[in-house]
Amino acid sequence: MRKIDIFDTTLRDGEQSAGINLNTAEKIEIAKQLERLGVTIIEAGFPASSPGDFDAVNRIASTVKNSIVTGLARCVQKDIDATWEAIKVAEQPHIHVFLATSPIHMEYKLKKSPEQVVEQAVAAVKYAKKFFPLVQWSAEDGFRSNRDFLVKIISEVVAAGATTINVPDTVGYASPQEYGELFKFLRENVHGADNVKFSAHCHDDLGMATANSIAAIQNGADQVECTINGIGERAGNASLEEIGVALHIRKDIYPFETGLNLKEIKRTSQMVSRLTGVVIQPNKAIVGRNAFAHESGIHQDGVLKNPETYEIISPALIGEDDVPLVLGKHSGRAAFRDRAVKMGYDLSDEKLNKAFTEFKKLADRKKEITEEDLVTLLTEQQVLVEDVPLYELKSVQVQYGTENIPTATVSVTTPNGEIQTSAATGSGSVEAIFNTLEQVVGGTVNILDYRVTSVGKGRDALGEAVINLRYNGYTTTGRDAAQDVLEASAKAYLNAINRQLIQQSIRVHQPTV
Repeated sequence: MRKIDIFDTTLRDGEQSAGINLNTAEKIEIAKQLERLGVTIIEAGFPASSPGDFDAVNRIASTVKNSIVTGLARCVQKDIDATWEAIKVAEQPHIHVFLATSPIHMEYKLKKSPEQVVEQAVAAVKYAKKFFPLVQWSAEDGFRSNRDFLVKIISEVVAAGATTINVPDTVGYASPQEYGELFKFLRENVHGADNVKFSAHCHDDLGMATANSIAAIQNGADQVECTINGIGERAGNASLEEIGVALHIRKDIYPFETGLNLKEIKRTSQMVSRLTGVVIQPNKAIVGRNAFAHESGIHQDGVLKNPETYEIISPALIGEDDVPLVLGKHSGRAAFRDRAVKMGYDLSDEKLNKAFTEFKKLADRKKEITEEDLVTLLTEQQVLVEDVPLYELKSVQVQYGTENIPTATVSVTTPNGEIQTSAATGSGSVEAIFNTLEQVVGGTVNILDYRVTSVGKGRDALGEAVINLRYNGYTTTGRDAAQDVLEASAKAYLNAINRQLIQQSIRVHQPTV
């Protein structure tokens, strides 16, 4: 079976989605989970874009050992230098350089002639090759590029030392037949095509990213670029879980091997959803809440008699309910640690103790602890950053009545260690809480988005609040969970402020790249 490399760009292209803002600790945890999932290459970020991205890429490159770590760079020397400084600690240093090749991009964005674009691409690949053994070159907006020009520029960069050629459908315009034919054409016409890997990178603007990616594989692509849950700019990228499971389930017609550990898909999906704040649509293929739900009586009857009547994918394949629920209010620390390890969490003793304390508090109030509850508790401790003074909610109280003005009183431990208590009103309970907290943190806070969802089922389920706000001129996202949605909302607000303080610390202490 032909091996297909899985190039995951959740931390780069996925993070470019509107409203997503991951900090370094969160990126590292996602990268470690992607390594457990078995992806071939992790695109950790764009090192030259910001000190925070440089730091995250550098730390991921020094942490991940079983997946190749790469960074994105424009075809300019300073980007390549920054990427080398970030990636040189990796087991296999890899760089991903790109340059637009479509007529519209060359004329209006680059303002360069086709000859100048070829010259810049070749020079960048030659320069990158001085440092990196693995150099991937991408023709941005490749699908809408002139085919003869693509053959020319790709032949040139292959001769210059590129080891992988990526031909993306940057705006999601292709159909499967057209995209597959393009790869077949390039395989047959590019000089040196047999000496490089060809890669597909598809966006989902017309809902065909997964189909296009598989069409590319069938026509000679050795690598597909995708993201967890299909997150990404605009309508998103091709979904890793869809491609991986489709190739496995239909191996009768797709004789390809990805090397993915499919049992890690559900856990990876949940982690990315929680840390990015991007809710998975219920009917999302493979990982949606309803992916294995059956409402129709006819369907239910069939599944009870034989699951294969309506289920082509078993829940166990992707790790759904893979670990039996055995924890309760009487469970001890050893059992809790064992469960955390089996779920893929690697926590220090201090963080594990904090998570266990929160687990005990929850177990005293909640009849049944679900897998989703544990993911929430453990993930929060896993990405906790402890070396920056932060705000901590001590208490929140709201007075509300249909005939009264809602009033919130909040006590918070400030970064300097003092406890500050403030009160304010609002048109609703949540607004009253936010107005009060704005007094505590100082400055102007603009709420851009806010939502509350249920974690698990039942009237005693945790409520998870996600808030996107602008503070001190920067946009950030916060989240937290509690059985009381007002408490969760207050915690999510402070979580967003704390994340901004952490990023501010990185900006102050990290040298400019």
